[in-house]
Amino acid sequence: MAKYSVVLARTASATLSVGNVIGNASTAHRMKFFRLAFGASGTPADTAFLVQLQHCTDAGTATSVTPQKLDPGDRAAQSSAGENHTVDPTLTAGAIPFSRGVHTRTGLELFLGPGYEIVTPAAASDGLALRTPTAGSTIAVNATIHYEE
Repeated sequence: MAKYSVVLARTASATLSVGNVIGNASTAHRMKFFRLAFGASGTPADTAFLVQLQHCTDAGTATSVTPQKLDPGDRAAQSSAGENHTVDPTLTAGAIPFSRGVHTRTGLELFLGPGYEIVTPAAASDGLALRTPTAGSTIAVNATIHYEE
């Protein structure tokens, strides 16, 4: 399996995703998410909010982000990514494999070892959305997600 990196950014939103990684619409394949780095990129304030990864079944409307190969010898990603959503992906209700409160003066690093990755179903157009469902509208955030497919 090849490994990829996606860098996402936006002003955090209680209603729209920061970004997502979604599988190819015509080819069913699984993705394994093993690293998330997340933090506020603007001037920090004394504010806390929730960071969640939630399963989704379509890309929504967002600015396209090209997944980057971690090994230059690997093939291009079959998946795609988006950031700064204006229309959210279709979220799978209750399918939230990761949720954690974060303070804007700190960051979040999540490493999932082999066998403990967050895995998407082997279905076309299935993926994960990165959400900040309790954030205000003025927090600039960025994230790096590593995954394999």
